[in-house]
Amino acid sequence: MEPVYLVEIQCPENAVGGIYGVLNRRRGHVFEEAQVTGTPMFIVKAYLPVNESFGFTADLRSNTGGQAFPQCVFDHWQNFPGNPSDSKSRPYQIVMDARKRKGLKEALPELDNYLDKM
Repeated sequence: MEPVYLVEIQCPENAVGGIYGVLNRRRGHVFEEAQVTGTPMFIVKAYLPVNESFGFTADLRSNTGGQAFPQCVFDHWQNFPGNPSDSKSRPYQIVMDARKRKGLKEALPELDNYLDKM
């Protein structure tokens, strides 16, 4: 499971394309886009994994000419796509990094270690 932000981005219409580009590179998902009535401003709402949010504001500003203003707030948890026991997957790399950081053995423990034995 991974935490996910709800991101609300305010920007003028000409910056919307840059927002989509940044969100797509960071596994973000836009679910709503609306124009503020009577103004040239748009509000884009998206989900962004917290792990992908580091440096997001700077990346967003550089791709929109400083015209986009994001606000992030925790929204929900979602399953991380991939198999953590497959050595070529992203979840496996995250698990290995966490095990190394915590000083645990790098090898994943066998599932039999978690079964009750009588």
